[in-house]
Amino acid sequence: MDGTAPVGDERGTTERVLALLGLLQQRQVWSGPELAERLGVTPRTVRRDVERLRALGYPVHAERGAGGGYRLGRGQDLPPLLLDDEEAIATAVSLLAGAGGAVAGAGEAALRALTKLDRVLPTRLRHEVRALAASVESFGGGGRTPVDAETLMTLARACRDEVEVEFAYPSGGEVRRRRVEPYRLVTSDRRWYLFAYDLDRADWRSFRVDRMSDVSARTWRFRPRPAPDAAAYVQEGVTSRVYPHQARFLVHAPAETVRAQIPPSAAVVRPSGPGRCEVQAGAADLDLLLLHMARLGHDFEVLDPPELAERCHALARRLLAAADPRAPEPAARASASG
Repeated sequence: MDGTAPVGDERGTTERVLALLGLLQQRQVWSGPELAERLGVTPRTVRRDVERLRALGYPVHAERGAGGGYRLGRGQDLPPLLLDDEEAIATAVSLLAGAGGAVAGAGEAALRALTKLDRVLPTRLRHEVRALAASVESFGGGGRTPVDAETLMTLARACRDEVEVEFAYPSGGEVRRRRVEPYRLVTSDRRWYLFAYDLDRADWRSFRVDRMSDVSARTWRFRPRPAPDAAAYVQEGVTSRVYPHQARFLVHAPAETVRAQIPPSAAVVRPSGPGRCEVQAGAADLDLLLLHMARLGHDFEVLDPPELAERCHALARRLLAAADPRAPEPAARASASG
């Protein structure tokens, strides 16, 4: 016996060839006897497996003499992609983040890579990656805050299979169990979110994936409800609903121009006629929000709330007083001119 797998044992041969490839990637040069010992086969079997790798497109070089051995070289073309389950899932997560626009110019390339990955993956992993791809939306760049890949896959499968999810989530200073119907995973320029229907609160909610723990999918299936747009809902929540004050402005500039000035995680920008757009944002301090709007360099109007217009007058008076402390108040100037 030479240590090769029995005739017809294709799985054993494939696993051994993959193990050989892994060894060649770990070190620059291996001797034939060293590889044979590590794999538990004869040098003759190593030579056969090297030929199998070459047939797949891997440039394995053999050098004789002292210091010689087998070496994995660089090829002109990429050989077939061989990933284990965890590597395939992690690669899909990274590509989805890139497809969301985290890196300038990388979105189209990331989508092409996802397509190629889908073609070469085994059936069991292809379903997993497709579930993740179909469950992701974006309103900015790719998710930047690190999240657990297995958590993402659990949530993606639950979105695909329409089954409830349970997890622990911090709220009000304590960690509580949440039970939801998951609909979509959403990425921003900073984080991953789950858009879901909260069964205990009977309302739509968004959850930061990096804050979730002990995530598990239940066997209880749900019938999808009429849902708002996932990306828009999460963006509005991130930019306004989480703050004590919300405001809307009409800006006299194209939406594309204003979007280039405001990160998507800071405000929602919608077109509102030729050369104009509406900006929706939230803040803990309305004066600070007004200053941010003024710094854009465009004329704008306050749409909501009505009391924000008075804040504009108060802020304007303070700015005028700072520029010329001797200047009279605007109201006093108006009385004098009358």
